[in-house]
Amino acid sequence: MKVLFVASGNSRFYDIAPFIKSQGEALLEEGVEVSYFSVRGKGAMHYIHNALQLRKFLKKNDFDLIHAHYSLCGWVAVLARPGLPVVLSLMGDDARGSFISREQRSFRSRLLLLLTRSVQPFVDAIIYKAPNMLGAIHRRKIAYLVPNGVRLDQFQLMGEENRRSLGMRPDKKYVLFLGNPKDLNKNIALVRQAIGLLNRPDVELVNIFDADHDTVVKYMNAADVFTLCSFSEGSPNVVKEAMTCNCPVVATDVGDVAWVLGDTPGCFVSDHNPENFARQLSGALAFSESAGRTQGRKRILELGLDSVSIAQKLNGIYRDTLGGPPGNRVRAGTTAPQIGGQLQAVD
Repeated sequence: MKVLFVASGNSRFYDIAPFIKSQGEALLEEGVEVSYFSVRGKGAMHYIHNALQLRKFLKKNDFDLIHAHYSLCGWVAVLARPGLPVVLSLMGDDARGSFISREQRSFRSRLLLLLTRSVQPFVDAIIYKAPNMLGAIHRRKIAYLVPNGVRLDQFQLMGEENRRSLGMRPDKKYVLFLGNPKDLNKNIALVRQAIGLLNRPDVELVNIFDADHDTVVKYMNAADVFTLCSFSEGSPNVVKEAMTCNCPVVATDVGDVAWVLGDTPGCFVSDHNPENFARQLSGALAFSESAGRTQGRKRILELGLDSVSIAQKLNGIYRDTLGGPPGNRVRAGTTAPQIGGQLQAVD
């Protein structure tokens, strides 16, 4: 089977997001041949240009199926395809919206949600990452619940020498925040307020944004606590990646975060109240000081969120879409993901 991934290519560090590239590499190990088409630029004219470029590319190359990651890339695929089936992955803000405060979506976000709904009649299957994204899907009979997986080999555990190589002081506690500090939905203000409330001079916030993959892995292994403060997410991969590095976590209750963290010692879920977040952050720091690292990697394996397990699910969806023998169906449901087992179809 030959599948073309269509995904954003706007980062200055990579042509395709690492977690999408990892998904393709895992599928290759399952016998699926994956190629990539990067959608570059933003705005209507750029997307039309990309659709024309993709149409030319498809005339010269044969594929069985297109897998578009993000609803706008879905539009590029739909406009360009010469009769090929299209599988669309909704990624998060294209299903839930992007918030500028706890209750208010941005104008761009409302437009994006409209485009997400309007592209659905033209695709053959829809993948969503977390149960809270189901409300954006009106063609639920073709919807599959499949979170992104983590390539365990790309998130190896590292020792103390890694922390020293980053220049981290032994008398400091480092709280990691990955995300654009200018993105209001990522809500860096929450962790800043929480650290201020702790009133601990030894606690320092480290904000790494748009860094290369190797740098992210190093900081996830070195940080005392990883934090996610977002107002809205689907199935944030950074939480799974931090857990794979056995880093203590404090995260707001968005997407499937509570399910992913479970009752893992050293991992805490909070609301958006700064005092409550500070309380959970204090607990995570205390855990880091007493126990060091978590058993998050074990939790990821238990949930079947490794890339191999997810690739097998995707392979089944591709076969279903192409009309072959049914694969491992992970159809739309309203309960928490159960990737290690089976979800029943909801019609």
